[in-house]
Amino acid sequence: MLGEKLRDYAGRGNVIVLALPRGGVPVAHEIAEAIGADMDVFFVRKIGVPGYPELAMGAIASGGVPLIDSEMVKEFGLSKEEVAAVVAEGEREMARQESIYRKGRPPLDLKGKTVIVVDDGIATGHTMRAAAEAVKGMGAARMVVATGAAPLSTFLHLRSEVDDVVCLIAAENFRAVGVYYEDFSQVSDEEVKRLLAIKHGPSH
Repeated sequence: MLGEKLRDYAGRGNVIVLALPRGGVPVAHEIAEAIGADMDVFFVRKIGVPGYPELAMGAIASGGVPLIDSEMVKEFGLSKEEVAAVVAEGEREMARQESIYRKGRPPLDLKGKTVIVVDDGIATGHTMRAAAEAVKGMGAARMVVATGAAPLSTFLHLRSEVDDVVCLIAAENFRAVGVYYEDFSQVSDEEVKRLLAIKHGPSH
């Protein structure tokens, strides 16, 4: 369905689809197939509050600076050292994913390109915002966000920060991303590698 909504980008040589692993990879694969674009993975990690890892206080993306919610840092009384420790943990996990998924293959050059960044769904928007900042910093000419579902407030916020947001469901009473999918089973590292191999050939 997202591939259909992004048809305007089909057949252009300067479009790159970037998936946020792991959940965004199957969705990005379908979009890339539908519009005939190159696809790659883009690494971004949610940064959780120490002791409450599910509670996001920011995010970090490949080649980008961490985006941290200063209000949450204040609210939880976190020290610079505590914040630095969770950022370092996020960077280690990104490096692990990169070594597994890329296997030495260099990332695609984003300079002057239209970049469609894809995730299966967006909740707070921290990770997508970090990805958008990093992609812009890498010289992308146009930044598009594509996702299956997001809270209406996050959708409106993102729309003011990037060139285009394509979202199938922007819900006022957003519950969880999985609610909007018939099949929301966990995406494995093996599945990510399989889909990337289809786009980049078995030699990688």
